[in-house]
Amino acid sequence: MAVLLARLDRRVTPYLLVAPFFVLFGAFGLYPAARTAWMSLYDWDLLDGPVAFTGWANYAALFADPGFYRALANTASIFVAATVPQLLCALGVAALLDRPLRGSAVWRAVVLLPNVVPVVAVALVFAQLFGRDQGLVNWVLSGFGADPVDWRAHAWSAHLGVAVMVAWRWTGYNALLYLAAMRAVPRELHEAAELDGASRWRAFRSVTLPSIRPTLLFTAVVATIGGFQLFTEPTLFGGADGGADRQFQTLVMYLYEAGFERFDAGYAAAVSWVLFALCAVLALVNAALLRRAVRGG
Repeated sequence: MAVLLARLDRRVTPYLLVAPFFVLFGAFGLYPAARTAWMSLYDWDLLDGPVAFTGWANYAALFADPGFYRALANTASIFVAATVPQLLCALGVAALLDRPLRGSAVWRAVVLLPNVVPVVAVALVFAQLFGRDQGLVNWVLSGFGADPVDWRAHAWSAHLGVAVMVAWRWTGYNALLYLAAMRAVPRELHEAAELDGASRWRAFRSVTLPSIRPTLLFTAVVATIGGFQLFTEPTLFGGADGGADRQFQTLVMYLYEAGFERFDAGYAAAVSWVLFALCAVLALVNAALLRRAVRGG
């Protein structure tokens, strides 16, 4: 009997220990996703529930909707403007912090500081910086003889403003991830590169970057998902409608408008599934491109 209990314990206990995770994942991950997929096949009013089964009609309407393509273009523009400089700057900051510095712990804390500031406070600060009449950025531009810019009125300026806000928040966070990965690179590799006469840039490109490739892939995938789910920063920057002409309305803001302003939950569910597919495809493409770039280095 004791042998049977011991064998049962060895086989069952590991599953019991990990079961809570799968229960929570099923309840808060799989079930909402499956229900959203089901809702997307219905004409579904947010308040009254399902009205009629429509099949793929919501997806057909979505792919014929100019508003969807405008939101997709806005999202892609802000994503590129925010993510590419953000990751490059984070890599540079991490490389600097990886060198011997006096007060390195303080510098690391300073780098992480923007990420711990509440996003509402960040939005308030940047709203003042990009103010049309008394903003600091316009004041600096006027010093060079440039005319003041109404940052929320134009697509390019609004995208730039939101991108700066996003980059400011997440550059330090990514820099610390890169720094942790750089510290794990064996010093013998750097010493061997130095003995071979490699320059600092050559050693960074041929030793450091390939060694931290998993972290680069991770940040690229996370940044892609986060960039295409952007909602808080543009909403606080200029309102949930994304501007008078929807000039900085992102896909998630478009989803919010469909679901919670027009109460068209079926259409909003279709948007969410298309957004999920876009995030998955772009994350895979980013990972493949980055893997090839690092190998090429």
